[in-house]
Amino acid sequence: MYFLAFALLQIPFGTLLDRYGPRRVDAALFLVASLGALVFAFATSFAGLVAGRTLIGVGVSVALMASFQAFVLWYPSERLATINSRAFAAGVLGAITVSVPLEAALRFAHWRSIVLGFALLALAASAAIFLAVPERGRERPRASPGATLAGIRALIADRALRRVAVMAGTTQSAVVALSTLWIATWLRDVAGYDRAGVGQALLVVNLALIAGFLAFGRLADARTRRGASVLPVVAGGVALAALCLGLIAAGVTRGALALWAAFVFFGTAATLGYSIVSRRFPKELAGRVNTTLNTFIFTGMFLAQWLVGLVLESWPRSNGGYPREAYSWALGMLWAAQLAGLAWFWSGRRLLDDKPAPYWR
Repeated sequence: MYFLAFALLQIPFGTLLDRYGPRRVDAALFLVASLGALVFAFATSFAGLVAGRTLIGVGVSVALMASFQAFVLWYPSERLATINSRAFAAGVLGAITVSVPLEAALRFAHWRSIVLGFALLALAASAAIFLAVPERGRERPRASPGATLAGIRALIADRALRRVAVMAGTTQSAVVALSTLWIATWLRDVAGYDRAGVGQALLVVNLALIAGFLAFGRLADARTRRGASVLPVVAGGVALAALCLGLIAAGVTRGALALWAAFVFFGTAATLGYSIVSRRFPKELAGRVNTTLNTFIFTGMFLAQWLVGLVLESWPRSNGGYPREAYSWALGMLWAAQLAGLAWFWSGRRLLDDKPAPYWR
């Protein structure tokens, strides 16, 4: 439900970002995230948990895209990949809190109390954004609602954006769906990790995510400053991520944690797609450009997380876990999709030369 809420609201909220700016939109939505955490913390039924989780998804649905829009408005295009990567890396710090730190906190506090703490953090984030973020460099669009919708249709029709979206969607859906849920169960069921071991392994995986975002962002901007294409960096990173996932799907368990860490590290190359498409369109479309791309990516994340579970449930459980064969089929499905997305992306590399889209010049 978290990913589904993300996917459904990207384009509508992207329009709001372009109209009202990242400061006001993101500050307002973080209030919704705080409310969602409160609902989740006090839920007494499965429906209450779902409602809380959905509200959290609504509230943080454009947190990253608001950052990206601000970067497009405030910084030169040759710095976008590095700055975007820093935002991704900062976001992973949130994922790190549900590894070793959460494992330690649960020994002293109830999970409901911890979620209440997250509600207060979201409230503080809303206040900080509203009070501290400047309105610098925003151009207020004068387009009518009809023209706004026509612009969105033109974005979706852009052949380069679609190729980036499919490549980033298939890779990021695998990276995020697995790192947020299924890596933990794989480590438990296939590699035999206990709960503490899973928490420590997830910390390693998330540190690899941070390292990947920072490394690929700096590498991409260095090539941009030299006038070189970033496409080989993207394709090379995604190809290496697919190699790691393919080995895991094939049943390799020796050095499994290193393979998972390498998979997410190289998979972060796909997020360079945001800076690629941002350079193709005017700044006043930044919110809609990034959220349109994000719609494809988060739809893929929702489908990947759900479909992996569907495949795993096709096998009978033993001792509360899933058999190794089930994971091979589920991960193999994501691996095949990732390779297909990479192939389509690379076949259209002549479209992805960082030049503005012809109809927006």
